[in-house]
Parts: sequence; structure tokens; C-alpha cells
Amino acid sequence: MIKIVDIKIDALKSMKKEPKELFYIGNLGLLDRVKVSIVGTRRPSNYTKDFTYKLAKALAKRGVVVVSGAAMGVDSLAHLGAGFSNTIAVMANGLNIRYPAVNKNLIEQIENSGLALSFFKEGFRATKWSFVARNELVVALGDCLIVTEADLKSGSLRSVEFALKMNKPIFVLPHRLNESLGTNNLLKENRATPIYDIEEFANNFGVIKENKDDFTLFLESSPTLQEALLKYGDKIYEAELEGLIKIENGVVSLL
Repeated sequence: MIKIVDIKIDALKSMKKEPKELFYIGNLGLLDRVKVSIVGTRRPSNYTKDFTYKLAKALAKRGVVVVSGAAMGVDSLAHLGAGFSNTIAVMANGLNIRYPAVNKNLIEQIENSGLALSFFKEGFRATKWSFVARNELVVALGDCLIVTEADLKSGSLRSVEFALKMNKPIFVLPHRLNESLGTNNLLKENRATPIYDIEEFANNFGVIKENKDDFTLFLESSPTLQEALLKYGDKIYEAELEGLIKIENGVVSLL
């Protein structure tokens, strides 16, 4: 059910123009937690895919909420790495539309367990300017901005412009020469800080929160898929989709 945000969000004061209305589906309580914004290209390299996911997961383990834009590529990996209950998806369209269609299931899971936000009323379809507005909100919500890969003149660099105006710290993954020219240029101009060690960076946000429930303890025993399905049913496949487990050779194990 789509609702209007009825609480004051101090982070939005940093925007050029604070929104008069904001719509949401999900858990508004995530807004009260420490948040980090992660953005990047829709066509990430394998290196970027791996470390975007690991970075989001490491932050979520420390109680950090990951904010992104639900787009293909880096956005999707950031949401998946964080886990659906630890992420905020900011949409460039009305919340009755799950766009892009390829991420329909991911967006639905975030609505069910995390938080989906939008400036736009039901029925509004994304436009070039609404993506820019979406990007500003993504940046505003986070305590810092992480760009894991970006080309020159990309939408992610527009997010960097917002972060600079808001005096938000900017971090990037280091890349080889002639790759991710946008983030490498930020490093060259001393406008961003490289992340050389995922765990070391994540430790800036606190220690890992250990909160093992019966489900986690069961999975630590590496049960067979048949045993896991018998005990927990579809929750096993949901955990796989969320990136919490892997199923290989008929055995379920935690990631």
C-alpha cells in the first residue's frame, strides 16, 4: 500500500529544494538508521559486480542501510548485497509501477521487507529529469556516497555533483587504467577516496552485528537442500535470491 511519508527527514534539508511530498511502501524505520548511498554503472565489470555486492553486504552486517536507485547493474547488486530488509530503493516513477521491469521481483521484495521511496504520484512514468531527481534523493539520504564504477559523463557523476554540493564524503573502488574513467578521474582530481579494503572500510561504521536466529543456525550446519526445504520451504529460495546462501550440489551453505 502506497502511503505519504508523515515524518520529518532531516537529510532532505541538504537538497536544492526539499520535496513537498514523498511516497513510500515498506518500513519507514530504516530512515532512522545509518545510511550509505551506493551508485554506479548499469553495465558493471565482473570485478565491480563482486566488490559492490561484498561492500553492501559488509555494511549491512554492521547495521548500515544501503540506499540506491533500483536500476540494473550496480544499483541491483547494492540492494541484493545489503539484503532486502537493510535497503532503501528510491524510484524515478510512481510506486505503483515497478521499473525497470527486469527488477520487478527485486523491487517487490524491497517493498515487502525494506523501503521504497518516490517523489512521484501513482501513474507517473520515469523521464530523464525524474531520474536526476531520483539521484539527488539517493545522495541526500546517505551519510556518504560510494560510486563503484562510472564512465565519464555518466548519471553516476551527476550524483557526485550532488554529493559535492551537499558536502558528502565520496568513495570509489580503485580501477585499472582506462577502466571506470569517471571514478579514476575523481581520484586524479582528489575529489574521492579509494576503498582498498572492504572490511576495513566497513569497520568505520561499527562492528558486525551478530544476531543469529534459528534459521541462520540451521544453515550453518550445511544441510541438504531436501532437509532445508522440508524445514523452511520457500524461505530457502528467498534466502538464495537475497544472496544469503548458495545451493550447490544439493547442499545449502551460508555466504
